[in-house]
Amino acid sequence: MRALVLHNPGDLRLESREAPGATPDMVQVRILAGGICGSDLHYYRDGGFGAVKMVEPMILGHEVAGRIIDAPEGSGLAAGDLVAVSPSRNCGACQFCREGLANHCENMRFYGSAMPVPHIQGAFRDVLVVRPDQCHKLPKGVDAVEASVAEPLAVALHGLARAGPLVGRKLLVTGCGPIGALVLLAARAGQAAEVVVTEVTDVALQRAEAMGATCVVNTARQPNWADTYSAGKATFDIAVEASGSPTGFEDCLRSLRPRGVLVMLGLGGDLPLARNYLLAREIDLRGSFRFHEEFGAAVEAIATRRIDVRPILSRQFPLSDAHAAFEHAGDRTQSLKVHLDFAT
Repeated sequence: MRALVLHNPGDLRLESREAPGATPDMVQVRILAGGICGSDLHYYRDGGFGAVKMVEPMILGHEVAGRIIDAPEGSGLAAGDLVAVSPSRNCGACQFCREGLANHCENMRFYGSAMPVPHIQGAFRDVLVVRPDQCHKLPKGVDAVEASVAEPLAVALHGLARAGPLVGRKLLVTGCGPIGALVLLAARAGQAAEVVVTEVTDVALQRAEAMGATCVVNTARQPNWADTYSAGKATFDIAVEASGSPTGFEDCLRSLRPRGVLVMLGLGGDLPLARNYLLAREIDLRGSFRFHEEFGAAVEAIATRRIDVRPILSRQFPLSDAHAAFEHAGDRTQSLKVHLDFAT
């Protein structure tokens, strides 16, 4: 089989590897589509992010979908089924799994991660062998590219679950990359009253407006935009920080009304903390890390088109043109979500 292996920053190679065979209790999947994630881009450009750095070659990728080649009897899965594959393989036995916090599993095997050494090899390969519970079937009418968006949509759904009820609430989303855009789509589907989106590029804001944002703001041209929303006791019930920037974080804090909730979704470095806002307005600051049960919810939302993810899809590249795909994915003036096509 083919596998997309990163050896060093920028050194991305399409290599030949032995394909894993079928086993009695595992599902063998032929991968058809893979979405390039922000973490994949961090590995590609910098060899990692924060304290997480590659120390050995690693197959990239964790946003994938494909068709089943072989499945165990009694699994409810059959050859030919289109499935979205959850990249989370938790152990089910550690303290956090037993407490219902599987996304914090102490023995998590999350595809394409350099956190442990040896690294967890990723899913950008022709054939993947996974547990049956990692496979979520899609109905006819949904293609593999849409199905592969289940993983980033699950990230967005977990973040919004951390925020609490959405109905009738006013939301701020800072940053409109793929995750910010999916938060917008999910918030609209969740009947939020307003969703204001901020970004630094007009292209991203035009996309956000087309996806149903109540208002969009270019913070590069309007650096004092938050003054209006922070006046008095401020405006928003919920803020989702999806940019990873200090400015976005500060804008969220300033614009949240008393007892508002700020959810951190954007990866970035250390941030200054304006504690007075947190204290005086009793703001809840909440982290959001990966997902677990939200993966099934994301697949259901895509299958029924309750959340239509097609507006975030930008372009597909053949696996043989992976370098161009990664360069295109890194240019937010051209793309939102770029996919690799394993069928070509």
